[in-house]
Amino acid sequence: MVVTVGSSNSCISSLLTPPLENQGLLLLVKKSKSACTLMFSKTCCKMGKISCSLSESEIGETPTSNKVSFKFRSKVEEYNTAMKKMMSNPYEYHHELGMNYTLITDNLIVGSQPQKPEDIDHLKQEENVAYILNLQQDKDVQYWGINLQSIITRCQELGIRHMRRPARDFDPESLRNGLPKAVSSLEWAISEGKGKVYVHCTAGLGRAPAVAIAYMYWFCKMNLNRAYNELISKRTCGPNKNAIRGATYDLAKNDPLKVPFESLPEYAFEDIADRERKLIQDHIHSLRGT
Repeated sequence: MVVTVGSSNSCISSLLTPPLENQGLLLLVKKSKSACTLMFSKTCCKMGKISCSLSESEIGETPTSNKVSFKFRSKVEEYNTAMKKMMSNPYEYHHELGMNYTLITDNLIVGSQPQKPEDIDHLKQEENVAYILNLQQDKDVQYWGINLQSIITRCQELGIRHMRRPARDFDPESLRNGLPKAVSSLEWAISEGKGKVYVHCTAGLGRAPAVAIAYMYWFCKMNLNRAYNELISKRTCGPNKNAIRGATYDLAKNDPLKVPFESLPEYAFEDIADRERKLIQDHIHSLRGT
């Protein structure tokens, strides 16, 4: 089945759609037991695949559907307004379309929050996910009315390790401070090699991609720009690059007399020397289990 949804010059899906830029992108919907998988047309971009956890009867619903209450639509609008204002990007999160994600590397997936236990079944069966790294605060989960305990219980039943490293949404300083521990969990899970790692925040547009980029920067011999561009070429999003630079500075420069990060030029710590990368990696490894 082919569904026509929005697109733009930057090739953003209907799940992550900038306003007023929706003309003509074709998505292929592949049905499965409890989920549908959406594949971008090859002529569009390198976004990869996005999975949504809609049942067959829910395919085609939109935010203006009668089944979506006015109160819920208001919550979605409130969230997207805050995201655009505080993150300075045009992207939107459409919670009503279900979980969506993008495969970044062979063992790393970045996406939005699982909304129900069936989403965990999908990640296990379709993507061989063995670890989930949740960056949400409790209030994020409560805002959307998600039963997190049921999701954690399903993870336990399926043998998926569920980890949490909360960071405040839309807050670059909180993200900067939380990146070392979050990357520590991600790096450990990847090094275990038992399956893919699913990293998510609420929308999968800020915190989760930032953690993935920081990992790629610190552990995959990439500079920041290469890691950043590689991720956003696959998943259209707006992670805060300054927060990653700041966290890199915090880890690489342990001199108590170092100059404030805010006084450095904008390009500072977009790359690091081998000795600095080794220092960062040693520190990240020391955070395991904390």
